[in-house]
Amino acid sequence: MGGGNSQTPGTSLPKLAAGPVGQQIHSIYKGRLRQFTANGEYSSQNLQSAMYEGRASGDDYVKLQVYSPPNLSRPTFEEATSHDFKDTHVGESFGPSWSTHWIKIQLTVPKELRKNEHLELHWDADNEGLIWTEDGEPLQGLTGGGERIEWILPDSFRDGKSHTFYIEMACNGMFGNAVGDTIQPPNPNRYFQLKMADIVAVNLEARALFLDFWVIGDAAREFPDNSWEEHQALQVCNEIMDTFINGHGTQDAILKCREIARKYIGNVDSSKVYETEMDPLVYAIGHCHIDTSWLWPWAETKRKIARSWSNQCDLMDRYPEHRFTCSQAQQYKWLEKLYPKLYDRVKSKVKEGVFQPVGGSWVEHDTNLPSGESLVRQFLYGQRYFESHFGERSKTFWLPDTFGYSSQLPQLCRLAGMGRFFTQKLSWNNINIFPHSTFNWVSLDGSQVLCHMAPDNTYTASAHFGDVNRTITQHKSLDQDNTGLLVFGKGDGGGGPTFEMLEKLRRCRGMSDKTGLLPRAKMGDSVDDYFASLEKKAENGTDFVTWYGELYLELHRGTYTSQANNKWNNRQSEIMLHDIEYLATMATIKDKSYKYPKEEIDDIWEDVLLCQFHDCLPGSCIEMVYRDSDKLYAKVFKAGSKLLNSALSALGFGSHTSGQSELGAINTLPWPRAEIEKVPKTESDYALIRGGPGVARVETLSSTSKSKACIDEIKDGVFQLSNDHFQIQVENGSITSLFDIAEDREIVAKGQKANQLVIFDDKPLYWQAWDTEVYHLRSRQELPSGQSQITEKGPHRVSLVTENKISDKSWIKTTISLAASIDGQPSYVEMSSEVEWQEAMKFLKVEFPVDIMNTEASYETQYGIIRRPTHYNTSWDMAKFEVCCHRWADLSEAGYGVSVLNDSKYGFATAGNMMRLSLLRAPKAPDAHADMGRHHIRYAILPHSGPLDHRTVRTARNFNHPLQIIDASSRLHSSTSTPAILSSVQLSGSPALVLDAIKRGEDDEDVSRGGLPSRKGRSIILRIYESLGGKARGSIVVDGDVLDVKYVEKVNLLEDDGEKVAFEEGRCKIELRAFEVATFRLQLQGGG
Repeated sequence: MGGGNSQTPGTSLPKLAAGPVGQQIHSIYKGRLRQFTANGEYSSQNLQSAMYEGRASGDDYVKLQVYSPPNLSRPTFEEATSHDFKDTHVGESFGPSWSTHWIKIQLTVPKELRKNEHLELHWDADNEGLIWTEDGEPLQGLTGGGERIEWILPDSFRDGKSHTFYIEMACNGMFGNAVGDTIQPPNPNRYFQLKMADIVAVNLEARALFLDFWVIGDAAREFPDNSWEEHQALQVCNEIMDTFINGHGTQDAILKCREIARKYIGNVDSSKVYETEMDPLVYAIGHCHIDTSWLWPWAETKRKIARSWSNQCDLMDRYPEHRFTCSQAQQYKWLEKLYPKLYDRVKSKVKEGVFQPVGGSWVEHDTNLPSGESLVRQFLYGQRYFESHFGERSKTFWLPDTFGYSSQLPQLCRLAGMGRFFTQKLSWNNINIFPHSTFNWVSLDGSQVLCHMAPDNTYTASAHFGDVNRTITQHKSLDQDNTGLLVFGKGDGGGGPTFEMLEKLRRCRGMSDKTGLLPRAKMGDSVDDYFASLEKKAENGTDFVTWYGELYLELHRGTYTSQANNKWNNRQSEIMLHDIEYLATMATIKDKSYKYPKEEIDDIWEDVLLCQFHDCLPGSCIEMVYRDSDKLYAKVFKAGSKLLNSALSALGFGSHTSGQSELGAINTLPWPRAEIEKVPKTESDYALIRGGPGVARVETLSSTSKSKACIDEIKDGVFQLSNDHFQIQVENGSITSLFDIAEDREIVAKGQKANQLVIFDDKPLYWQAWDTEVYHLRSRQELPSGQSQITEKGPHRVSLVTENKISDKSWIKTTISLAASIDGQPSYVEMSSEVEWQEAMKFLKVEFPVDIMNTEASYETQYGIIRRPTHYNTSWDMAKFEVCCHRWADLSEAGYGVSVLNDSKYGFATAGNMMRLSLLRAPKAPDAHADMGRHHIRYAILPHSGPLDHRTVRTARNFNHPLQIIDASSRLHSSTSTPAILSSVQLSGSPALVLDAIKRGEDDEDVSRGGLPSRKGRSIILRIYESLGGKARGSIVVDGDVLDVKYVEKVNLLEDDGEKVAFEEGRCKIELRAFEVATFRLQLQGGG
């Protein structure tokens, strides 16, 4: 437009294009990243080629000798090193499975490696090992198979001299000795080849670059494709690769590569990376979950503990930020006994606050199957161990890997001093997704704990980029809180965190601060610190959501039934311990020269609690574990029998040995009983036992007794059994009619058969011993009919036995019995079965279709009742197609109901009006012979007028606690009044109140075993609970002529001083809320 000098604005962009520049093809440049760190065809050219600066092996530098103990023994260091060693070498194979081989290593660092910055021994025999010093100090565990194969050589080894140390080689992998699929039965003849025993000079900068690239590469792979941070990560990784290639992989090139990495992750070479002021979202805690038994026996677990925890002590010395938490008092006790030097090292780390005991329980136990008192003792023994050895109790209940969580756990946790709970197992649900990560879990009685489930859905995270990211992206409670706990470390088989994990977390934190987008992780805090932060938020107004009742795991339902003998042993040991403590407590009152056997009782309890570990009791261990547990239970029963006899003797009772004795019976339950029992050497071999608590009288029955039981074959193959309460018809072993005479009511559903034995095909999707899937119900088959014959004709008891063929190898012989009725006592129909079981992947059950309608059935759980649907309205309802019960299950409608009792069975299902008790399973993994052999099973059907009430609770207890016949000649009329002593503490008032345990105070001065301060005087501890689900009032009634009570106080499970309760004229009034568990101390005169 006009003249003049037009100027072009200045720009640095060249006027002419230098050449074409193409768009990066994202997938290609991202795929390229693998080339830089992978082994394989490019390893001689990529970063792998620079990882090591030198290597030495062979006898000149690593001389090897071996001692192989015989008979799969596991000798101590002192025993093993006292033997002669013979030469061995790399390439040698060691075995068989479960054997131990002690390798003596004489190591000399060659001259050319002595000045290298960092030297390690790399040892890989594909199996676990433990490094020991020459003088017997355990240093570090080895895993094998390419994982945790390195041990940093001390600088003192650089002197050119030979240095001796040992490796205790265990011929098992981290997960036992299965070949292929981990959960298959172990191969007894597995051998392990020593592949590597090298001195290696490590290039630490190359190793650091490897980790830098790993984490930045994860960002390139896992950040959203449309994020700047993902694109930048990809550019940084490719720039690192180009720099390494252009620099020919030299050390200078590696250092330049690390500088490039710092543009994305910052300086991550020390714990200072965590010292920024920015708030974290992810609280990372190291953990090492060691299954106390699973795919290996207890003996190997003891060594896993030493291997794993020595590793962590070493890492704590190298990484100041490392905090490691570990549960299970039993494992600490094993370490204390078997590895005292390592225990002292752990204890020093606990004192420093970096090794953090957690959990408050003896083992990480199952919570479905143990009794209420067993759950109490898990906490009592666990907390007392931690307090006596480390000076503190646990505040957090830690149970990440059990198969569902009892509805009473929150109450028991609070009573044991723990208001916090950590788990994650419900992430395994295979039907419904559990909706919360952080929430308040509410017990049957209304007690609550603050629960956090790791959003990463694991307790064995690898501390990858993805683990940190998922801790927030998978968090289900972000409406209330945006922080999560990341629990990382090799687990199940032990090991714990590795140095790579700690290094990766440093890089993740650096990335969060330098680049952003990744949730900020923090190391250095404890589990309790994390929960304290949640509690602070609750105090400041955060309303965490609530979940009421059980945390039912929608998986592993077969564990209610697998390994039936093991479950029977558990039930019997719990009953025995109840009786021992009751009788021994009363014996100390009667005879001051009798010493309460606290040490022996503790030993038995610890063995029983050990067997309640969450793989052992549920039935998901290898066969070797059950051989061990059978031996342990045999020891328990032998010791328990001795204690029972000793207490009875102190009380003045003898065993029933002759017909000339005046017979009595011991009723160890807290209410009177009246039962007809078989008593040999009496007039009719039957007697009416009536009385208690304590001593009951044995009244001989004659054939002219008023109440009778009758049996007749009313037509061919059809039998009628009757007493004053019931009339029963049995055909081919099944009950076709069960008629309640007083109620004029048929109990068996029309056209159906009760006590019908059925078998199912039982092939779950994967976890054989653990799972039974809903589709197994489609394969129902009734066992073929059998012949019946009368074995008892009355008048006090009638019995009919029927044998059914299960297969060519298996059979079941079931005896149906009915006793004469007793005034004021409920009657039940008892079934006693002998089973020869040689099946494969089958499930045996017994059915009771009843003429009852309700959309909910009731099941006994610890200290209460849980109600579950009998329908499949929703997927949540259907998921409970197999559930856990204790001594009984009940289906009732207004005015009438039916209870099914058992003596050691825990699996049950109620679908509509069909009640089904699970009897036996036949899984083949991980124990190929699970449940094979002979079984004896007792169960019963108890119809009742009116609602479910104390009659079922008490009758089921009676069914499980047999009366013990004794010679009472000198005691029923004795001036020393033993009967009065045994009944000197009772409950009156609501029949819903149950006096569940009577024992001596843990720290009474005449009982205390030390470790914690003793209390002056003597006391009696009572555990009482409300059993039916409503407020209950009553009184503790004490016989003042027997017990001189100074005061009564309500205490917690740990028996801390509590609130005194009014005690007047031998009575203490109590009131319990629905399903409350209450503990009372009766402090006796004479101290305290």
